[in-house]
Amino acid sequence: MALTQPMKREVLNLARAYIRRALRVDDVIPEIHEPELAHPAGCFVSLHSLNNHRLRGCVGRIDASQPLKIALESASKSVLEDPRFSKSPITPEELAWLSIEVSVLSPPRPALTPLDFKLDEGIYLTYGNRSGCFLPQVAEETGWTREQLLDRLCTEKMGLPATTWRQPQAVLHVFSVDVIGPEPFETSVPGPIGKQPGHH
Repeated sequence: MALTQPMKREVLNLARAYIRRALRVDDVIPEIHEPELAHPAGCFVSLHSLNNHRLRGCVGRIDASQPLKIALESASKSVLEDPRFSKSPITPEELAWLSIEVSVLSPPRPALTPLDFKLDEGIYLTYGNRSGCFLPQVAEETGWTREQLLDRLCTEKMGLPATTWRQPQAVLHVFSVDVIGPEPFETSVPGPIGKQPGHH
């Protein structure tokens, strides 16, 4: 799916509106104009702190089983419930000090081997009933090698030994990502925009 500038603007504004509504800040959802938002796509919504770039939430879905507008609404609501931040949930007052980023995903495709991916691609690993994914921003921000990415994916996202990806039963899928943003959540608030070193 080719993302035009108007579509990117609409996606970000819709994500903002869904988050505001979930936080009971505002109930107005902009009218959808871009027809591509009805096309199936996976997406993730990420929120970071403006002043120190720390991750404050990153939630989404990989599969393209829903129209992008539906997946975007779901991810925008769910990013406020990221279980990693259940003890310090995002408040309405915090929105002015956050940046927002939306990642629109291509349908995942199977890799021939677990190392058959480029560092600018997202990865989704399954092993038995466990699964985990990294967006390509993780490799860019950390500088990790393919092996390091897979090791950390197993331990941090799947709760398994680092070498699990080397097992014959491990299956890797890869996907490309169009990243929209990051930019301040409240566009009238100045602040530094940077890339956060944590993991999506």
